[in-house]
Amino acid sequence: MKLALRLYTLLWRLLLPLVFVRLWWRGRAEPLYRQHWAQRLGWFSGGLPQAGRDDGALIWVHAVSLGETRAAAPLIAALRERMPRMRLLLTHMTATGHAAGADLLQPGDVQVWLSYDLPGPMRRFLRRFQPRMAVLMETEVWPNLAEQCRRHGVPLLLANARLSARSARRWQHWPSLARVAWGGLRAAAQTADDAQRILELGAVQAQVLGNLKFDMRPDAALMRRGAEWKAAAARPVLLLASTREQGGQSEEALLLRALPPALSARVLLVWVPRHPQRFDAVAQLLAEQGLAVERRSAGAPTAETTVWLGDSLGEMAAYYAMADAAFIGGSLLPLGGQNLIEACACGCPVVLGPSQFNFAAAAQSALDAGCAVQAADAAQVWQALSHWLDDAAARRQAAQRALAFASAHQGAARRQAEWVAAALAEAGRLQ
Repeated sequence: MKLALRLYTLLWRLLLPLVFVRLWWRGRAEPLYRQHWAQRLGWFSGGLPQAGRDDGALIWVHAVSLGETRAAAPLIAALRERMPRMRLLLTHMTATGHAAGADLLQPGDVQVWLSYDLPGPMRRFLRRFQPRMAVLMETEVWPNLAEQCRRHGVPLLLANARLSARSARRWQHWPSLARVAWGGLRAAAQTADDAQRILELGAVQAQVLGNLKFDMRPDAALMRRGAEWKAAAARPVLLLASTREQGGQSEEALLLRALPPALSARVLLVWVPRHPQRFDAVAQLLAEQGLAVERRSAGAPTAETTVWLGDSLGEMAAYYAMADAAFIGGSLLPLGGQNLIEACACGCPVVLGPSQFNFAAAAQSALDAGCAVQAADAAQVWQALSHWLDDAAARRQAAQRALAFASAHQGAARRQAEWVAAALAEAGRLQ
C-alpha cells in the first residue's frame, strides 16, 4: 500500500511542472487560473479567517468544477439550516467552479483553490484550516487527500457520490491505491449501483440518499430572462447544450454535418459549449459552415438571428427556459453525458446521445418518464428535435413530464445534510 502511494506521489511530482504550464495556458481564456498559484501548493496568506475560531464548525466542501458547485448549493443551504453556526470552507480546481462558488459564501466563510494531491500541500492545507469535516462532491476522491485526512483526524465524506462502472474498473487496476483513497470513506450515493461499486473499493459506508441535482431550483430571474429571449427570437428555439470535444473530434462538428438544411431556416439554433475556453473555436466552426453567428456577449437575440452562441456563464437556466427542446452534450462522444436534470427542472424536454455512463440512472429515469429521447447518432438527434417541433401537443406533454420528473426526485439535500450532521455528531465534533 505504501509503495503504491509513493509511486503515485512520485508521478505527481514529476508532472507538476507540466500542470503549471497547463494552468498558465488555460489562463489565456480564463484569467482565474493564473491567480493564487501558491494555494495549489498549500501556501495560504492574507485576509483568511484564522483556523480554530470557536464560532461554529468549519465544514470543508470540495466542489471541483461548475457542475459540482451547482450541485453543492442545495446541500450547503440545507447544512446552514441544519447547523446555523456552521462556517464553510469551499474549494475548487476549475475557474468556472470557483466563479460560481463565490455566490455561495457568507461572512466567515473561506473560498480557496484546493491544494494539489501531494503530501506536503495537503498537509499544509489541513493544518492551515483545521476543518471539522471534509465533504467531497460526487467523484473527487484522491489518495493523498484521503491519507492526510486520516492522519489529521478529519472525517471524510463523499456527498452526492457517483462512480461509473468504467471508473470503478480503473480503480480496480490499482487495488493498493484504491484502499488508500477509499478505505474509511463514507458515501451518500446517488443510486444503489453507485453504492455497491463504492463499497467494493473499500468504503466503510455507502447509503443511497439520492441526487442533489434534483434539488437545484432554477433561478426565477433567469427563467424570466429566457422567456424574454424567446419572445425576442420570435420563432421556435432549439438548444445544443454543454457540447464537448474529445481527441480532436467535436460534437459541434458531428451535429453540423448532420444538420438538415431546411431546419436552420425555421428555428433559432442556440449553441452553448460546455467549456468557456472553446467559445471562440465553436464560433469559428459555425461561421466556417456558412452560418451567421451572433454571441450572447453582444446582446439578446433578435428575429433576424439565425445562430446564437451562448458565450456566458451562469445562465444555463435562461437558455433552457427559452428552448422548445434541447440536446444535452457530452453524449455523442464517449464522455458519459452531462447534467440533464437542470433542463428538466426548467420544463425543457431533452434529447440524449448514446453515452450516458455519468448519468445512467437519471437518464434512464428521464427516458422512462417520457421527457427524454435517446438518439444513436447526430442525425437521430435532429430527427428527435424536429419531431417535437412538428408535434406541439407531444412537446407540451414532454415539457410537463420533465417538470414532474424533476419534482418527483427532490429531497436529497435534506437527507444528505442530516447525514453530514449525524457524522459530525458521531465524531463528537458538532457544535
